[in-house]
Amino acid sequence: MTAALLTLLLAATLAGAASCRDAPAEPLPIRIATGSPTAVYYAFGQSLAAILNRELPDVRASVVVTAASAENVRLVGSGSAELGFTQADVLPTTTADSPTVDAVARVYDDQLHLVTTAGGPVRTVADLRGRRVSVGAPGSGTEITAIRLLEVAGLGGDGVRQERLGLDDSVTALRAGRIDAFFFSGGLPVRGIKELAGRSATRIVDLGEWVEPLRARYGQVYVSRDIPRSAYGVDPVTTVANPNYLIVQADLPERLVREVTRLLMERRAELGAAHPAAGRMSPRSAIATAPLSLHPGAAAWYRAAKP
Repeated sequence: MTAALLTLLLAATLAGAASCRDAPAEPLPIRIATGSPTAVYYAFGQSLAAILNRELPDVRASVVVTAASAENVRLVGSGSAELGFTQADVLPTTTADSPTVDAVARVYDDQLHLVTTAGGPVRTVADLRGRRVSVGAPGSGTEITAIRLLEVAGLGGDGVRQERLGLDDSVTALRAGRIDAFFFSGGLPVRGIKELAGRSATRIVDLGEWVEPLRARYGQVYVSRDIPRSAYGVDPVTTVANPNYLIVQADLPERLVREVTRLLMERRAELGAAHPAAGRMSPRSAIATAPLSLHPGAAAWYRAAKP
């Protein structure tokens, strides 16, 4: 009886060990650092996560709500997120300064919005002097670009009464009269701004004259772009724009990043349905990610695709 029992126990142990060996591996978590739920990064990230979950069975993708660009770079660089979106002007000026982060693609351009009430006194940047202005959430790309613009316009320091609010809080504060204007940088159209313009009379201030001063002081990343009437139903303006990148942990496996890059490019129509800005990508423009290097997996896909 003892020998028979030992045989049964050994068989059970071996079966259990085989079962453990054969058990499927846990899906690899892919956290995508985005931004405000009413801004472009979040819509883009949600759609990308759905595509990755559907088409990569070994991946479990999810989005992370953040203050946007600067926080996203920090999260990806520290390993707290695998992917993230950022404005180019947030990045260090050389790849050597950010060895833990690579690029997957240049995805679209952000336009800087200066939003106020249509009947209010703010018609130009100079009209911001002494007024209450939200320059964006701490850790956002908006904050960096807005503060740079105020500096070149001679309104740095205490030139305006700065508030640091995200998009949703900025919209609420403007409607309540707690601020006079707010900055927000995003791809067209920004849902939160579009909803604001649909509910109350809104003005977007022209920033075109500040493109060249920004380029002269901070580099060629800034370009001039138009915000047409069709975006928000308000008077068209010219503004400051800079590129957005999808970034990735530099040590993520090459094969995985190659698949992410493939789906990013091949599912552009689906991503564009989530937000028009996401549909403006192309393999040819996606590879322009200076100062970041493309991740080897992304570079391999672009070489094979020959954009």
